[in-house]
Amino acid sequence: MKPGTKLKSSVCDTEVMVIRVGEGDIECGGAPMAEERPAERGTVDAAFAEGTKIGKRYVDEAGTIELLCVKAGTGSLALSGTALRAKDAKPLPSSD
Repeated sequence: MKPGTKLKSSVCDTEVMVIRVGEGDIECGGAPMAEERPAERGTVDAAFAEGTKIGKRYVDEAGTIELLCVKAGTGSLALSGTALRAKDAKPLPSSD
């Protein structure tokens, strides 16, 4: 996988674009994501059902992987079973 790759969830509508690549399996809703959506969807794992928001960037704690959500869904993102968090916006410099 390389930056710019689009991944689709196999359990919900979530689609992401890879910004920074790290080690591990990218998951959504408790199931692995793939470049092609499967013909039949699985079910979202209740532990990973917080959802994703379009336009938000998601990162792991170490900052080794970064994903941009291009289509929102009901499943939440994870890296090898560890939940990803939404990246905080950088504060703007003060105008004083």
